[in-house]
Amino acid sequence: MTVKSGPEVPAPLKSIKRVAQGLLLLALMPPAVASDKLYIYTENYPPYNASTTGQGFAHNAGDISGICSDMVKEMMARVDYDYVMKMRDWSLAYNRVQGRENHALFCTARTDEREDQFQWVGPLAPIKWTLFAAPDSDIKISSLEEARQYTIAGYKGDVMSDYLVGEGFEVIMGVSGQQNPRRLTLGQADLWVTDGLVGPLVAEEAHGITGLRPVLVFRQTPMYLAVSNETDPGVVEDLQQGLDEARESGALDSIVSRYQR
Repeated sequence: MTVKSGPEVPAPLKSIKRVAQGLLLLALMPPAVASDKLYIYTENYPPYNASTTGQGFAHNAGDISGICSDMVKEMMARVDYDYVMKMRDWSLAYNRVQGRENHALFCTARTDEREDQFQWVGPLAPIKWTLFAAPDSDIKISSLEEARQYTIAGYKGDVMSDYLVGEGFEVIMGVSGQQNPRRLTLGQADLWVTDGLVGPLVAEEAHGITGLRPVLVFRQTPMYLAVSNETDPGVVEDLQQGLDEARESGALDSIVSRYQR
């Protein structure tokens, strides 16, 4: 017995039908899970953020510790988002986060100049903008204006360094602050601008230098998680709620106490 088939569909129409079916399937599919994942960057900036491996970079949260890092982890434990935490040079991380959805960066100083560049979650911990001199230096200053006569070591992308450059100070810029204590002892710079806790720690751990002289604290700024403007504001609200809950529970105070010497 011969079974008659229906009229043959022309090849071009078959292709159109397949495309239409594919588009329909895509429309019915739920959003990709990856779109809910957050990519969070930081830098090696002990005691706020530090690599547990001794390297200046890290590829996952398990290899990153520190005051701000632990605060962010505590916040993420209270929200329903997957995340990846990575450690990179500050300037690279800072540029990568901007313009990308679901990307964030910490610990970022929240300043007037940066206010519109990000959405903000915080505060986390404050930094003290400090000018350090070498242990044997006799430099004494009572105001920032008096520091204009000196060469200052800083690093690219750092809010304190950028501020001084904007104010017309002579700043030697590197890609990180790790070598700046050596610049002081070698006479390559007169002062080093960094956080009051970070300076002595980096000097001792990276170079065995002790006795750095803090000659001036000229500003204090709260640090935040800076979230890209392309990220859904609802995500930012969830993160802020998670951080607020962590603070109210006493978890953030406990983190700070673990790092106090």
